[in-house]
Amino acid sequence: MSNLIPPHGGKGLTICLLEGAELEAEKKKAEGLKKVSLSPRERGDLIMIGTGGFSPLDGFMNKADWKSVCDGYQLSDGTFWPVPVTLSASQEEAGAISEGDEIALYDPETNEAMATMKVTEKFEMTEENKRYECEKVFMGEGTPTPEEFWKIAQDEHPGVQMVMNQKSFNLAGPVKVLSEAEFPTKYKGIYMRPSESRKIFEERGWQKVAALQLRNPMHRSHEYLAKIAIEVSDGCFIHSLVGNLKPGDIPAEVRVKCIDVLVNNYFVPDKVVQGGYPLDMRYAGPREALLHATFRQNHGCSHMIIGRDHAGVGDFYGMFEAQTIFNKIPAPAEEGKALLCKPLNIDWTFYCHKCDGMASLKTCPHTKEDRVLLSGTMLRKMLSEGGQLPDHFGREEVLDILRNYYQGLTDKVEVKLHGAATGE
Repeated sequence: MSNLIPPHGGKGLTICLLEGAELEAEKKKAEGLKKVSLSPRERGDLIMIGTGGFSPLDGFMNKADWKSVCDGYQLSDGTFWPVPVTLSASQEEAGAISEGDEIALYDPETNEAMATMKVTEKFEMTEENKRYECEKVFMGEGTPTPEEFWKIAQDEHPGVQMVMNQKSFNLAGPVKVLSEAEFPTKYKGIYMRPSESRKIFEERGWQKVAALQLRNPMHRSHEYLAKIAIEVSDGCFIHSLVGNLKPGDIPAEVRVKCIDVLVNNYFVPDKVVQGGYPLDMRYAGPREALLHATFRQNHGCSHMIIGRDHAGVGDFYGMFEAQTIFNKIPAPAEEGKALLCKPLNIDWTFYCHKCDGMASLKTCPHTKEDRVLLSGTMLRKMLSEGGQLPDHFGREEVLDILRNYYQGLTDKVEVKLHGAATGE
């Protein structure tokens, strides 16, 4: 009997990834099926469905689930779920498919068959439906009215652009996943299925496990967050996104090197596990914080570290909105259907010269002028422009890796600052 938190949904890990003879037979069958191409976001979602990371989902959502998730943070059966997980198809693709058909889902970049799917429903995603999803999922306290939101969202919010640019129909149904793409080989030793992280936690005797979400290089503030988590739990799961980010963000292989340096030099080794997961960022702020907690529960984590602007972009979300949303979500009567992974809320952290150490707004009585505000966005901007970094901004071993990366870039990407990055 495991001491770890149970997977989300009350059914154990829902694993749709085939292996062995069953896998080979399904791959052969896929060759003769109608094809639908996957977007990068859909490919990542599919792999998470396959490995059990998105338990209890066994496929892409139908219209009832899509609307229920948008409106009330739950599937139509009452199970908590924070963001739509849908598969889009062009009018041409959808027109050739009937409900009840089996189809093959392909990666257009590699032409690899990623899955087969039994189509149970197809429904049109009109412009009105797409806008509805965007307003429900991406609109936060930083843009309190739809008018303010749309004034800037279509140009400046990558998650909104992702939804608005998706194809015009959605296909729903259960999947049989055939591949995890390049992740097991490209990120060998980092990419991790929920069953694998759970096994490590159990072998170490961990029960209370805190997850640290990373999409930026691990700077001093992240290090401090992880160490706070270790102080109040059995261990910390440093879990990096190894899927796609927005232009200007630092690629996963560089970020992994930074984490390796920190873990090897500044942490007690048996108190930290480093892992990677294959999703693209949605930049959905509070809603994405909930998604991160949901699949971390499947990975065996009882707590999710939530900071000042979790999964945010620009100024779309209010400061700490990703923390307070946990108090507003529905609590299904059936425990297995509720989100059991709890937030570990931590205030804005920074290095303070007067405190002579890392601190937070809760512990430091000094002024902004005394603080080195540690933002991933600020770090990227200064490095990309060749600027001088302030003392205590990051560990020198990490900064050396990042300087080498930026010096090797031929195409420079402008990094915009916003309120959450500057402290304004």
